This record gives sequence, C-alpha cells and structure tokens, in this order.
Amino acid sequence: MDATATTPFSTLIRTASHEQHTEAETSTFMSDLLGGRLGVDAYTRYTEQLWFVYRALEEGVQALHDDPVAGPFIRPELLRTAQLERDLAHLRGADWREGLEPLPATAAYAARVAECARDWPAGYVAHHYTRYLGDLSGGQIIRDRAEKAWGFARKGDGVRFYVFEKIANPASFKRGYRELLDAVDADDLEKQRIVDECKRAFALNTAVFRELGEVFPLSA
Repeated sequence: MDATATTPFSTLIRTASHEQHTEAETSTFMSDLLGGRLGVDAYTRYTEQLWFVYRALEEGVQALHDDPVAGPFIRPELLRTAQLERDLAHLRGADWREGLEPLPATAAYAARVAECARDWPAGYVAHHYTRYLGDLSGGQIIRDRAEKAWGFARKGDGVRFYVFEKIANPASFKRGYRELLDAVDADDLEKQRIVDECKRAFALNTAVFRELGEVFPLSA
C-alpha cells in the first residue's frame, strides 16, 4: 500500500515542505535579526513587508468563507492586518502609510497570495497554513527577541502582530488546524498541488528575507 494513502495530510504537508521551511527560518536576515545583530529599523522594515502579504491574505476572506475547501480555515481569531497596522503606527508614527513600498519579492509574494485567494481556494490554503501556523509557532520567538532587544512592552505595541488574544490555547488550536488539513475537501492530485504551493509559499517568503538581507547587510 502507498504510504501516502495512510499518512495524514497535515503530516505530508509538513514533511514535504520541511526543507523550504528550514531555509526560510535560517536565512541570513532572520538569523541576524534573532541574533540581535540588526537594529529596530530592520525589524520595522520586516513588519512593513508583512503588512503587504497579510493584506493580500485577508482582503478576500469574506469571499472564501463559504468555499468548501478554504472556508473551514477562515477563522476571525487569526486575522492580523489590524494588529500589523497598530504596530506600524507605533514603529513609523501616525503617517505610517507615507512612503510605504513593498520590496520586489514582497510584491511578488502578495500577488501570488491574492491570485490564489481569487482563483484557487486550495492554493490559498497552502499560504494560509504557512503563514498562520508559523505565526503561532516561530513567530513567538521573534516577539520575544523584539521585546528584549528594543524594549517593546510585553505583548504590546510593536509586537501585537504576534499576539493572538482570541486564542487561549495555541497548542490546542494548532491541533485543531491540523485536523482541518487532514479533512480538507480535495482529492490526492489536488492535495499534491497544495503541497507544491506550500513549497512555493516558503520560497516566496525566503526571497523576501533575501532582499531584506541585501537592504540590511552586516557591516562586520
């Protein structure tokens, strides 16, 4: 029997994208940021890029709410755009939108997310998974580093993006999310396409880190 036929889809999607996930997590920019070798300006620029991606991710959620594939994943407690905007107001001031531009890699990433949200709900699930489960997991490491390195109030302005106030038990929520993946309304071919899109999502994210690394190279 084909092992993939009995392996939960949540396990398949995690293991298949492990290499791309690791590459994103260990990028030079993220390593330098978490290592305290970059300043708050680099953190601010990263937060700006997240805003473009999450705006694309969340603008179309109402249209997807009743979709048989993506609909079960649309959870209001996950939405991050409002929190990002509050963080950016703290980091950049009240006129934070002035001069805000995505890096080329960010623009490409946001465009792909928007395309999936509009035309391919199953592909949207791949981007939803890579972003939100990452925020609930590794994102907490970024929050902790930002609070310690730049003096943000614990779970306060500047790091609210990483604070899921409506999710009391993140571990339980993630278990439930994986159960949704296991029950996703898609045949095996479509599931493979979702896995491939998940890999693409990580590659798009890594490209953003690469360009941020070019903007903020270490002088040493």
